[in-house]
Amino acid sequence: MRAPYASDPENSKGRLYPEEESTFRSCFQRDRDRIIHSSAFRRLKHKTQVFVEHEGDFYRTRLTHSIEVAQVARTIAGVLGLNSELTEAVALAHDLGHTPFGHTGEEALADLMQEYGGFDHNAQAIRIVTALERHYAEFDGLNLSWEALEGIAKHNGPVASLGADGKLVGEIPYALAAYNQRHDLELHTHAGAEAQVAALADDIAYNNHDLHDGLRAELFSTDELADLPILHDCFAAVDKKYPGLNYYRRRHEALRRFFGVLVEDVIGVANANLAQLQPQSVDDIRAAGRMMIRFTPAVWADLKVTREFLFHRMYRAPEVVEMRKQVTQVVRDLFPLFISRPDLLPKQWRKDVAEAQDETTLARLVSDYIAGMTDRFALQEHERLFS
Repeated sequence: MRAPYASDPENSKGRLYPEEESTFRSCFQRDRDRIIHSSAFRRLKHKTQVFVEHEGDFYRTRLTHSIEVAQVARTIAGVLGLNSELTEAVALAHDLGHTPFGHTGEEALADLMQEYGGFDHNAQAIRIVTALERHYAEFDGLNLSWEALEGIAKHNGPVASLGADGKLVGEIPYALAAYNQRHDLELHTHAGAEAQVAALADDIAYNNHDLHDGLRAELFSTDELADLPILHDCFAAVDKKYPGLNYYRRRHEALRRFFGVLVEDVIGVANANLAQLQPQSVDDIRAAGRMMIRFTPAVWADLKVTREFLFHRMYRAPEVVEMRKQVTQVVRDLFPLFISRPDLLPKQWRKDVAEAQDETTLARLVSDYIAGMTDRFALQEHERLFS
């Protein structure tokens, strides 16, 4: 049964370009389906989560990560009586704006774009779904519902605050600011509960699967993992129930329990917050002034220890750092080359290049092109253009 504070497709704020509604799908189902069929979503298959795509077939990519986030988000949304289709749409789209090589590529591109307005992967996701996907006859982008766009833009919380004059105050990424001028996403408020669930599902998914991938890469041992908060109890529970279990099954069972602890914690906090607020509409959630969907302080503190462990033992492991240096140089080489030689861009980009009025516009086009590359394509283009 849907809760009164769930997003209702019948009361959606609509799309920027009005369309005839489907006879068999809600507007949020159409949003989810358009995201799944988009080019940007397919490209996530060959984009880095932690390990660069060619380093192994087993490790998570941005695509498998997004699918795992959507699964967690859909589960939590179902328990809380939220709209599962909208939750899933936001979860599947939350990383569409990521560059090749994950956060390493984003940091390199943000540095290169500093004098042109910067780069932010959340804002880039909005740019993709509102402008860069060009498949439909009547509009650029996917023409998603207001609620889906709001969720992508604000799933981590408000992007700006509202000044005394009623104008937005804060540093809003240009790609998001440009769209918001056309279609007000109320960037000063929190998003609906569905988007908040997607944000927490992201934390749950990557904390779990990064530990799994780090073990697979032998960057740390099972015994080291068993010393971490929460996981210590998870391993103890597995050892009690399955004494003598082989190491691979043992760590898998422990990580399953870790996953469950995080999900149950979020559901418990959400139920308590919602019972206290007693929201009667999704607008009550937006106006609450705080996130309704979150971890308990105790679990959040334990997760900070786990994240610190992952930072030092995985994200900054010597072999990972060496690969970071290599791929950072790839981005640093490609960007100035395309700025000076925009004729090297593919044919479908030539019209935009010809219409670019200044260097900032050109730089943003080059940024769009590089951000859309997969790991594999970026490496191949670098080899082709610089060998």
